[in-house]
Amino acid sequence: MSVTICQSMGFVVSALGIGGVIASTCMDQWSTQDLYNNPVTAVFNYQGLWRTCVRESSGFTECRGYFTILGLPAMFQAVRALMIVGIVLGILGLLVCIFALKCIRIGNMEDSAKANMTLTSGIMFIVAGLCAITGVSVFANMLVTNFWMSTANMYQGMQNIQTRYTFGSALFVGWVAGGLALVGGIMMCLACRGLVPAESHYKAVSYNASGRNISYRTGPYKVGSGYEPEAKTRKGAGYEEAARSEDGRRSYPSKYDYV
Repeated sequence: MSVTICQSMGFVVSALGIGGVIASTCMDQWSTQDLYNNPVTAVFNYQGLWRTCVRESSGFTECRGYFTILGLPAMFQAVRALMIVGIVLGILGLLVCIFALKCIRIGNMEDSAKANMTLTSGIMFIVAGLCAITGVSVFANMLVTNFWMSTANMYQGMQNIQTRYTFGSALFVGWVAGGLALVGGIMMCLACRGLVPAESHYKAVSYNASGRNISYRTGPYKVGSGYEPEAKTRKGAGYEEAARSEDGRRSYPSKYDYV
């Protein structure tokens, strides 16, 4: 029962994590405008992985997608790739995990096959969670670097005031989702150990004959033709050894010899 609970909980936690990774990738608020020095503004900017948006004080929001790929920074494209890889691995892991659940029987699938599928899905969830955490962390590092560079330029007395960006809500969703996927994958790997069938060890058993201590030995088996007479030797009155005739054939006593 504990194996089934661990596997089911791992599946649920991993599903929540993968759903959070998908939501984080699609969100637009990966970086938001820093309003520390200017809390009152008519325009609020925020950016995502796929488009940048501007929200006015009137409530009107306009978003514009990135119509270029080569013009984006290399680290930005790496973040995109990591999030997409995490989503693909997570979805494949969910499909494999559904068929590996112990509470679901499909044909005559053995427990060893379910254990292998559970381990495979667990590894996929772990890799997907690591990809999501790595992608969000790389984007956060880019934000921190640009923030302090913009701050340094502002304190140097430059006339051009640059817009600083800080962490958006999508980053926190991505961190939490990646952690959930990672924990779910670890739970699936732990459940795999309980699904592996225990190996059966057979011990040799010695059989002794009851009563007298008789030892049996195996020897070569001699196959006879079935037509050769069995030679018998008896000792007693009235029984003589069969004499050979002149032509070489063995002669046997008849019943009248004993009268």
